[in-house]
Amino acid sequence: MDLIRELLLKLEALPVRPGVVVHLRPDTAEVQVDGYDTDQIEYHLSLIEKAGLIDTGGVRPMMGIGFRSLSWSGHDFLDSVRSPDVWDKTKQVASAAGGFTVELLVFAAKTYLEGKIKGLIGG
Repeated sequence: MDLIRELLLKLEALPVRPGVVVHLRPDTAEVQVDGYDTDQIEYHLSLIEKAGLIDTGGVRPMMGIGFRSLSWSGHDFLDSVRSPDVWDKTKQVASAAGGFTVELLVFAAKTYLEGKIKGLIGG
């Protein structure tokens, strides 16, 4: 899940004009993540696509992905775990629970954030 989070952060930062679909191969500099090889990156890009976290614009290249933007779900996931503090806490909760899905990670992150917000507003 660390690689998925890192890839989504990189994808979000890409300067893609609205409506344009770019082809990203796993060896593209923009999606390189230290400590991971191109096979791992390709597999996780495929997971990101299959999970509906990105809008591919209907483009399905032989290698890599078509990328137009993050989907609503992709933004929701990333906004939930953007903060390194929240991400670390979310991973701790998932590890203690013994497993996780993208949906459960979002739930754990939002629950943690909700608790922090309640503490800030005195609720």
